Amino acid sequence: MERPVLVFLVNGDAAGAMGIRARSFEQRLNAEFRIEIAYRSANKLQSIWQMFRVLTQVRPALCYVFDMGFSGVIAAALYRSISGCRGIVDTGDAIYELSRLSGSRGPVGLQLTRLLEWFAIRSSDRVVVRSHPHQELLARQGVAAGAVPDGVDTQQFFPRGPLADDELRRQHGLEGCTVIGLLGSLIWSPSLEMCYGWELIELIDRLRDQRVKGVIIGDGSGLAKLQARAAALGLEDRIVFLGRLPYAELPRYLNVMDICLSTQTNDAAGQVRTTGKLPLYLACGRFVLSTDVGEAARVLPSDMLVPYNGTKDPDYPKRLEDRVRVLLQDPARLAQHSVSVAIAKTNFEYDVLTVKIRQILGELLSGWTRDSSSPKKSSLPAAAETKSGSR
Repeated sequence: MERPVLVFLVNGDAAGAMGIRARSFEQRLNAEFRIEIAYRSANKLQSIWQMFRVLTQVRPALCYVFDMGFSGVIAAALYRSISGCRGIVDTGDAIYELSRLSGSRGPVGLQLTRLLEWFAIRSSDRVVVRSHPHQELLARQGVAAGAVPDGVDTQQFFPRGPLADDELRRQHGLEGCTVIGLLGSLIWSPSLEMCYGWELIELIDRLRDQRVKGVIIGDGSGLAKLQARAAALGLEDRIVFLGRLPYAELPRYLNVMDICLSTQTNDAAGQVRTTGKLPLYLACGRFVLSTDVGEAARVLPSDMLVPYNGTKDPDYPKRLEDRVRVLLQDPARLAQHSVSVAIAKTNFEYDVLTVKIRQILGELLSGWTRDSSSPKKSSLPAAAETKSGSR
């Protein structure tokens, strides 16, 4: 029997988080579907045409859109208007709330973001969100959504053993230290005057009396701000900024970290998130200190959760300090890697998540077969850049 054709539209480039998510599902579904992937190019307006061309050339039975972006939403809507192709939108954020809190867009931009979110969700045949709190939020708004969190391949991300990271520790001056680190996009929020990493710098400053160093992986508009703050505090020799690393290199560097931070604001934007970093930390067996917010609050044990108040919590570094000092008195707890790995395999392993995606695709495909004589009109969010054939 010929495999149904499925197009993945990725609102981002091939190396980004959504590109990795799309290919992870593609690798596990290609026995059942012939899958094509389109990525958004740098020119977002041109991407509308590029993605629309992919759809018209491939003529899929189903369309799956990763993340909300106007290029893909428009392209998918145009194609849906002439074909009735059914589709799914996959989102990990409440994008309007995230934009509003970050202060990155003006009033017009915010209203367009609100419209995009409304249109993408309500014009899709199925909505997939990447946390159970987001699923519950949409349910209260009358929108049924499936929860398929951010994922990880535990064959790629796993604990490396006590000696595997010695070379990296020597290279970055981390020998003999407890390493506290984080991974993230360092996008500065002008309105909040913070980004990922601010809490780590303040934490290391509070732990000057301990053999502790910090590691930050990521780049963005906030990198220079964090470096300046570290310099102002005289912490240049206590915090290592590694910049953006290739995805394939992340397991080695995450294994250098003894404690990983996962911080989400306790507001509408943070409460709906899993964040892609949490599954990676756990799969590598790291001890995680996370804000007691969102999906983390659902899956992590209490000793990994730290209260966080509101959008910017100036007292959070002190709470982190208190928790870290307790852990430093009992370092054996940091070596209990199996606890974190078990959480990753149960909740975030791509093999587990693919079962959920397969069920959603099957339901839509059977619905398409039944209703093909009178297809339902819909559209989705997406992305465009290059078309790559099934792998």
